[in-house]
Amino acid sequence: MTRPPDPSPVVSAADAAPFAVLRIDHVVLRVRDAARSMAFYCDVLGCTLEKRRDDLGLVHLRAGSSLIDLVTHDGKLGSQGGALAGREGRNVDHLCLRIEPFDEAAIRARMARHGVPVHGEVQNNFGAEGNGPSIYLEDPDGNGVELKGPAA
Repeated sequence: MTRPPDPSPVVSAADAAPFAVLRIDHVVLRVRDAARSMAFYCDVLGCTLEKRRDDLGLVHLRAGSSLIDLVTHDGKLGSQGGALAGREGRNVDHLCLRIEPFDEAAIRARMARHGVPVHGEVQNNFGAEGNGPSIYLEDPDGNGVELKGPAA
């Protein structure tokens, strides 16, 4: 009989994360039909429209203290994600984890120690709390992960 993995792996103080994950800030979904998706998330699930960015094909929907962002697959942002959902594609663009504190040097150092590439420079992006610093990386399966600091 095999033992299940330990649910709380031991982490040494030297390897402790320099931040704490507070919650998911937002999730970005690439969609075929923005109106249909907005109707589902707003009319069916009760989300509300927080902000619209027609120049990017993007709407931010309030979901409690978080956001669900919808991007049209053929818009400026959505077209960067490749094929739509299905056997060959993926539908989730990235997930965003709200962290504190946001210390770029500490984040980059930790990711380097773990062999995780950081993509690009820190950006000032809109999230559930407003505009704040963000940095991007990928999980082992290639899913995008945004680490987001507090609103400025």
